Amino acid sequence: MDIQTAIDIANNSVYPAQALVALVGVYHVLVLFTRIGKKRFRNRSAAEAFFVQSEDALAAGQVDELAATCDTPAYWHKAVPQLMQLALAQPQLAASALRRLLAERFERDVLADFDHRLSWINTVVKTAPMLGLLGTVLGMISAFGKIAQTQKGGSDPSLLANDISFALITTAVGLIIAIPLVVCQSAINIRISKLQDEVQQGLGRFLEAWDRRPKKP
Repeated sequence: MDIQTAIDIANNSVYPAQALVALVGVYHVLVLFTRIGKKRFRNRSAAEAFFVQSEDALAAGQVDELAATCDTPAYWHKAVPQLMQLALAQPQLAASALRRLLAERFERDVLADFDHRLSWINTVVKTAPMLGLLGTVLGMISAFGKIAQTQKGGSDPSLLANDISFALITTAVGLIIAIPLVVCQSAINIRISKLQDEVQQGLGRFLEAWDRRPKKP
């Protein structure tokens, strides 16, 4: 196998590689949007209704009833009810220790997974243009190689257009993959920030109501 043949094979591998990294990026974007949506309440009104219901239940001393509500299918995937259920199972902990436990659990079980998937998206954003640049370099190498053969009378000059076109298209494809993923990454970060605000607000109200709840003799 001569060098020109090896370069042509490498050229043909760039597009499948770009398609693969694009699929990886899209997969993690879809997973993140889905999981963040499940962790949040449907809207602010739904969140407020749950917070008020929780405060009323704690004020009435209905701890077991509130725990049962948090364990219903409607709240199985919501971050705040699941963290509240964990807190309700730890009545012996002081408020400071309980707050620390909930923060650590939210960080480990929810945010760590989001960060892991965001790192994959970030890797795709960086890799796709680099693959495009690789295709550009390979295309130009192939074009110059054929120019040299043409000068020796061994190649068709019309084939140079294909190599130059390939060199430009791969770069464009890399940017086409990366740019939408950057936008999606920003949208995901905004949604994660809103989820964190929702959890902070919800747990703050819960812990205040938890401290004021009627204590069993």
